[in-house]
Formats: sequence, C-alpha cells, structure tokens
Amino acid sequence: MSQDTAGVDLSSAQPGQPSPAGVASRRLEFGTASASSYLLTVLGEFVLPRKQPVWTAALTDTLELLGVEHRAARQALARTGADGLIASTKIGRRAQWSLTATGRRLLTDGAERIYTFASETPDWDGEWLILLVSVPETERGLRRRARTRLAWAGFGSPAPGVWVTPRPDLAEEAREVLADLGLNRSVFSFVGAHAGIGHEPELVDRAWDLSEIAARYDRFVATFADLEPADDTEALLAQIHLVHEWRRFPFLDPQLPTALLPADWTGRVARALFHDKHDAWRPGAQAQWKVVCAS
Repeated sequence: MSQDTAGVDLSSAQPGQPSPAGVASRRLEFGTASASSYLLTVLGEFVLPRKQPVWTAALTDTLELLGVEHRAARQALARTGADGLIASTKIGRRAQWSLTATGRRLLTDGAERIYTFASETPDWDGEWLILLVSVPETERGLRRRARTRLAWAGFGSPAPGVWVTPRPDLAEEAREVLADLGLNRSVFSFVGAHAGIGHEPELVDRAWDLSEIAARYDRFVATFADLEPADDTEALLAQIHLVHEWRRFPFLDPQLPTALLPADWTGRVARALFHDKHDAWRPGAQAQWKVVCAS
C-alpha cells in the first residue's frame, strides 16, 4: 500500500456517506474528473459485462465513494439518460438503469480500445499516410474540430494543413472523419516512405509532443505502481481510478512504431502495469460490486 493510503481503512466507507479522509487525499493524486466521466467508467467496467440492470443507489453510492456529491451523481445519471446511453425502469418507488443499444455499442467500442491499446506498433514497413487538408482561415471552428478529430485518430501535424501517421491502415478512419466534417473534397492523401530528404526524427518531433505523453505515462506509473488495495472496497475504487486514468491514453498516444520511439519509452512500462493491476484487482472489485448491487 502506498504511503498516501497506509493506515486508512477504506472498508469503513459506507454507500451514501462521505469517503474517509485517505480516499480524498488519494483522489488529489488521481486528478479530477467529472461525475459523468466517472459514471461512464463505472458503466463500462461493471454494468456492461454483467448485462443486468442496476439500482440507482448502486451507481450514486459508488460515485459518492469516489468523491462525487449526491446531487452531482444524480445529475450525471439524468444527463447520461438524456444522451440516450442508459434508460430507467421504475419498480415501485425505486428505479433500475440499463444500458441502451447505443450505450452498449459505445461502451463496447470503448472497452475494446482500452484493453487492446498498445503504446507502440512493433512492426512497421516504413510507410506513411500523409493528408493535405485545406480549411479556410475564416472557418476557425471547423479547423479546431478537424484538428481535434484527426489528433484523436492518431494523426500528427508537423506543419499547417499537413497531417501524418506511420499507420496507413488509418486511411478509412480519416476518410470517415473528413467526410463527417464536410472536408472530403478539400483533402489530398498519399502513402509512401520517407525519401531521405530531411530527418525523419524531426518530423516525429514536430508532429507529436512525445515528451508530454511520456510525462503522462510517468505520472500514471507513479500513481499506481505501489498501490495495493487492502480489501474489496479499496479494490473497487482503485480499479475505477485505474481504468479511468488509462482510458485517456488511446486518445493521447498515436501508437508510433518502435523504430520512431525513444529506447526508454515509458509507455511500455505503463501498459504492462495497467494490465497487471487490472487483472490483480478485478476479483475483489467485482466481488464488491456485487455487494453494492445487492444492498
């Protein structure tokens, strides 16, 4: 157990009551998150695999243990329901929540991305996919959306209007993104190897901020490496924090080929740590979730 949680009995936390002081102090290390964001993590990690409806109290009590106020927890449920991801059914004076088809599809896709995500691509044939995207200067909102969507897809921009990735298999995803933005007639695409003019490492440095991504991996490792839950309640909370923090990396890390990464790329350590901790904490977390759902 880390020093931040040493001597703290998280098992004393009861649904609907404030979290023990040790949980709050540990949350500062985990970072902040919105109630809706935490709710999606809980739904994906515990509700999706069980394929069963869950009482309102099970969700709100779990969010409260994570430091979310009761009112904010209920608002998160309402917003997620309004977004069409979950639906409620009244049973007497109580309500149960189930994933909708849309919610199940979204969370299934998210789970696949989270658990199959690798921080690098071992094999690479040296081919690049290059996009030349033209967006008028006056369309600043569109430029911002294009930048966000292409970056999330794994592309980097070494120069204005130029987007690159060493993963030509992303062409179809890029096509869908650009069509959705109405830019499919304002783009040119090419696939090819570096011609030896200029330096490929400099291209990588201009396209992606690998030092910032590495720093995020370092913080992830520092947060979870020494964390050892003392009981099932701690395992439940630790598992939620672990998945919640890790699920950001598929949108931050372009999964570059090993040949383009630093030799000491910390993403390898972080990925191994995530899977080791997730496997180790899963039994206790799932056992505690059953208790929460039965209460």
